[in-house]
Amino acid sequence: MNWTWLILRILIGLCALGLLFFSQRFWYKAIWRVTSNWGSQGLRVGARLIYVTLLVLIIGATADGFRMGRGGHILSGVNLITVFAGLWFFSALFAWLAVKIVGGIDRVWAWFRAAYHLQKNPVVAQAVAAPATSLAYASAPAAAEIISDPSRRYFFKTATALAGAGPFLTAVYGFAAERLDYQVHRVELPLPNLPAGLEGMKIVQISDIHLSSYMPRLQVRRAVNMANDLGADLALVTGDFITGAGDPIADCIDEVKGLRAPLGVWGCNGNHEIYARAEDMAQYLFAQAGMRLLRSENAQLTFHGDSFNLIGVDYQRERTNGGRRVQSLQRVEPLVRRDMPNILMSHNPNAFNRAAELGIELTLSGHTHGGQIQVEILDHRLSPARFITDYVAGLYQRPMFAPAPNDRAASPSAFEKNHGSLFPNRSTALASIYVNRGLGTVGAPVRLGVPPEITLLTLRRA
Repeated sequence: MNWTWLILRILIGLCALGLLFFSQRFWYKAIWRVTSNWGSQGLRVGARLIYVTLLVLIIGATADGFRMGRGGHILSGVNLITVFAGLWFFSALFAWLAVKIVGGIDRVWAWFRAAYHLQKNPVVAQAVAAPATSLAYASAPAAAEIISDPSRRYFFKTATALAGAGPFLTAVYGFAAERLDYQVHRVELPLPNLPAGLEGMKIVQISDIHLSSYMPRLQVRRAVNMANDLGADLALVTGDFITGAGDPIADCIDEVKGLRAPLGVWGCNGNHEIYARAEDMAQYLFAQAGMRLLRSENAQLTFHGDSFNLIGVDYQRERTNGGRRVQSLQRVEPLVRRDMPNILMSHNPNAFNRAAELGIELTLSGHTHGGQIQVEILDHRLSPARFITDYVAGLYQRPMFAPAPNDRAASPSAFEKNHGSLFPNRSTALASIYVNRGLGTVGAPVRLGVPPEITLLTLRRA
């Protein structure tokens, strides 16, 4: 077992729990402090009782979510509570952080101001050092009144209020508006050595549906109808049909089967099918619906007289439970064809390095949700997905047959040595990956700066 990896995971988990605990402690104390000024005891007790009841239900719904890989839900029929739990923890955490940041800036400003006044009047400096957002002003010495700064106090108190309210308002917007703002992304994909018959072939891709409390069937049906309106030749669904074991995967696939494409509907499993122990069920339901879910399998399809090789894999783990790094796509090399283009469905975009090394021209992935939240600061787009992958959303390319970094196959692959002569332009040819931003959400039912995506990919000759 890799003890360093285990300790790191424990530390990350403790940090996350610590942030949640301190944020909830902050709002608990704030609500008690506000209600203590209310004149009616019945009103005070009633408000606090409502808060405690809601908090218990939220914690129960959240704990229920963590059981998604262990079967059944503790709380059944509590979709509204689950949604509220996601919104509350997301908003409360970021609001707490925002308030603390404003408070920190206030304290730093007070310290610099005190240092300045210390040179002129040491007695006054002690009063100056009190932060505007603290209660120190109430008991400050008379000297503080001499050099009081009401504009500073008003500014920081207003900034604190805005910082606390901002994340709650933003979360409501992300839940009610942007989460449901389905967008079609049309992408021209240049592929090396693409046969003339495949020129202009259209692929529609949806991913990360996450049918759950946050994603009702009606919204999946809306996405399917939008995908059908694009008139694609091939329809692909790249994993995460549901979120947890209590979610109805049969309902999700019953909606997915509404996709229409001449070359059929194909799919692969995601990591949430592993958590829900639904990989076999997904494959069975696909087959029952006249579709096919590929699990380390391939199929040759023909379009306008030319063929391509479609490959699908289950979610590609990067480490074992003990933390040992493993190679991606271990059983895929025998499936790769050199006499026709290869298209790989792999939920995890981190398989792309290995796919390019194997000579797979196009990889289609999801998994990241584009981070669900993306902000732009100084022309740089910041996304939480950066912590798990270099391939956050959209189109990326890298040289074909190039060694896969951070993979055990760190030398030129045996496949290149044995079959490279069949691909004469390998020195300049580029493999591509497209990472779909997904439809659903996980954790908080919020999207900000990353609307749900339906992708229409058009193949072009490089």
